[in-house]
Amino acid sequence: MKFLVCISKTPDTTTKIGFVDGNTRFDTERVQYILNPYDEWYALVRAIELKESNGGSVTVINVGSAANDAIIRKALAIGADDAVRINAEDTDAFFVASQIAAHAKDNAFDVIFAGKETIDYNGSEVPAMLAEMLDMPFVSYASHLDLAGNEATISRDIEGGEEVVSVQTPFVVSAAKGMAEQRIPNMKGIMMSKRKPLNVVEPTAVEATSVISSYTLPPAKSEVKMVDPENMDELVQLLHNEAKVL
Repeated sequence: MKFLVCISKTPDTTTKIGFVDGNTRFDTERVQYILNPYDEWYALVRAIELKESNGGSVTVINVGSAANDAIIRKALAIGADDAVRINAEDTDAFFVASQIAAHAKDNAFDVIFAGKETIDYNGSEVPAMLAEMLDMPFVSYASHLDLAGNEATISRDIEGGEEVVSVQTPFVVSAAKGMAEQRIPNMKGIMMSKRKPLNVVEPTAVEATSVISSYTLPPAKSEVKMVDPENMDELVQLLHNEAKVL
């Protein structure tokens, strides 16, 4: 089995973000970047587990500049066998999916994994676009995946229950919580990752289909108001006049 795992670089959730150039560009100064958790904890780890039980190989792929090499090396330290970096800025979801599809078409992967979304833009677009471009079945938000030969049984949470589907390889799947448990790279994995191949590939000629017009920070949270538990009249007044229903 040949597994391909799409990985992204995202800001750490504790990073204080800001925008520059008239709120048209994300300010990358002093930002701590991490491997997108949905890609790392669920998609990558499950692919590695399936390789360990079924045999095969795990390749990770990323669209980005050399600044992304650190998070790619982390994926290799966790257990991926090799990596591909498409040497281009990830301008939008269509561009990213197109670059990954161009590489995947020539390499006959059996299962293509991605996290259900990135934690910065939360778009959930790339896996579905990728499946369409490759003319493969697509299962989204998967919480469990088992392989038996060329058939996969996939579970995912739906409103009020769970859905179980079966699909033949090759296919694309986006991984959600429950797919696997996080793995921490050990020293051996970190040392081995330095010797694993990281292949840099030039991008194909694809134009982005969207541009970012502007960014806006959410409204600042209001201060917390403390109410004496004995003062129910004040609590009722605040709930009636100031509390907002979300």
